[in-house]
Amino acid sequence: MADYETHEYDVLVIGAGGAGLRAAIESSALGARTGLVCKSLLGKAHTVMAEGGLAAALGNVYPQDNWRVHFRDTMRGGKMLNNWRMAQIHAQEAPDRVRELEEWGALFDRTPDGRILQRDFGGHRYARLAHVGDRTGLEMIRTLQQHAVHRGIDVYMECTITQLLKDGDRISGAFGYWRENGRFVVFRAKAVVLATGGLCKVFAINSNSWEGTGDGHALATWAGADMIDMECVQFHPTGMVWPLSVRGILVTEGVRGDGGTLRNINGERFMFNYIPPMFAAETADNEEEADRWYNDKVNARRTPDLLPRDEVARAINAEVKAGRGSPHGGVFLDIASRRDASYIQRRLPSMYHQFIQLADVDITRDAMEVGPTAHYVMGGVRVDAESTASTVPGLFAAGEVAGGMHGSNRLGGNSLSDLIVFGRRAGMGAAEYASSLSSLPALNSSEVDAAAAEALAPFDGNGKENPYTIHRELQDTMQSLVGIIRNEGELQQARARLEEFRERAKNVTVEGNRQYNPGWHLALDLRSMLTVADLITRGAIERKESRGGHTREDYPNPDAHFGTVNIVQSLKDGELTWRQEPLPEMPADLKELFEEDH
Repeated sequence: MADYETHEYDVLVIGAGGAGLRAAIESSALGARTGLVCKSLLGKAHTVMAEGGLAAALGNVYPQDNWRVHFRDTMRGGKMLNNWRMAQIHAQEAPDRVRELEEWGALFDRTPDGRILQRDFGGHRYARLAHVGDRTGLEMIRTLQQHAVHRGIDVYMECTITQLLKDGDRISGAFGYWRENGRFVVFRAKAVVLATGGLCKVFAINSNSWEGTGDGHALATWAGADMIDMECVQFHPTGMVWPLSVRGILVTEGVRGDGGTLRNINGERFMFNYIPPMFAAETADNEEEADRWYNDKVNARRTPDLLPRDEVARAINAEVKAGRGSPHGGVFLDIASRRDASYIQRRLPSMYHQFIQLADVDITRDAMEVGPTAHYVMGGVRVDAESTASTVPGLFAAGEVAGGMHGSNRLGGNSLSDLIVFGRRAGMGAAEYASSLSSLPALNSSEVDAAAAEALAPFDGNGKENPYTIHRELQDTMQSLVGIIRNEGELQQARARLEEFRERAKNVTVEGNRQYNPGWHLALDLRSMLTVADLITRGAIERKESRGGHTREDYPNPDAHFGTVNIVQSLKDGELTWRQEPLPEMPADLKELFEEDH
């Protein structure tokens, strides 16, 4: 093995968003020597782009809210495909994690009597999102980052991990490179926590930052971990649609939570035409009834504009296809007619400035043009609910890279509380596992050398493929063939194209050297992107039903059988295999929550 820069830790956390920071804090607090690696700069994680708030049943606005109602909402939003134990843990522990953030210095918006204020979000029966205007993720990262730095955790910024290392069946560390100079680095560790976020950069229209190329999902797959329900991708209903240079940038659900309404080109509030049976009993079915709820918040009924995201995204897609969309291919989101300018600027400052600066639209006077944007993947690494351990010894996962918590569709606000609930548990699980080992696992030098050779392959100069071209064609393929509405023919066509892209990627060539070389970075990202695109597409073929974030026009209804199984994929002898495995059985006392008439 060449003389690579090497660091040794009990626990290595990959990713410095909310889940990664919280995992590193907990691991360090338990006495484990902890290292934190991030692809970008500390404080620049995609978590900062989460706007609306953290979902937690604090009961500050509606005293009748509690963890059981939150659990029920989460399961129903996920169309019952969730790991029930993860959803239960999340609902029970989220309030304490929010209060913990407050103790560490987070500054939440307040009720008149000084408690943490909570806002409405889609799919939540009660207003339960603790927030800081529409910049909640930024405040969360600021708070966690300061606490992590205070603990003296070692942080390695602008470092991309390209492969997890193993000693036999168990994790022994990670291999990566410094983005600035291209030099390789090896991290030896007893345990690794993946907290790498999402993968929606594989779609042409998406809300993700540049880091969201599915690195963690791919790393876990290559290491042999089970991946579940990768076909379940959430298309957030409200991304910007104009101008094209900013298409897909998120428009927070908080706009609708604060009274904004969706309208088509004819000025109609079309969501009343798309209320699914599951939510009909507790959703206003006409505009007059919805306005009564809007004016009297003691009534806990919901406007259909705040249905779960998958329902709203499909409705917008249907309106556009029917010719009732806005001039640029979306619909209108109007809050100007519902709230005065000072309220909008106080509650939604980021949205106000975003539209003024990027679209020359004053949302205190005019409606926004919005449409679905690839936003979040519910599928991911299969983990144990209690410890977040994967099926590979020594490998843990938390946040968006982990599957199970959100089922087939995530409710808004559950992502941020998911990060801190399971980030903490990942830190605990990894530290406890590390303490059970008397020494670092062995390092396989040939494995390290092979990882280095693979990373340098694009410099060989033998191929004629441009990474930017494949990247663009991959995104266009996923957008058009594996997007919000799917069918067998297009999915099979996508699989064929993905195979072509994989062959072409072997011949990618980049010029220059390893210093400051974005073409090389993209060539390496392509490996992850092609892997996760394959996982999504294969899962979408196998799940022959429509459920949550997965919609098949050739199987337009939910199927009772598929509502009881995970689609599990794993790498065997270099080939992806899939199987169906039954969901864990929910205890009787929790089942009763879904039999009650709410």
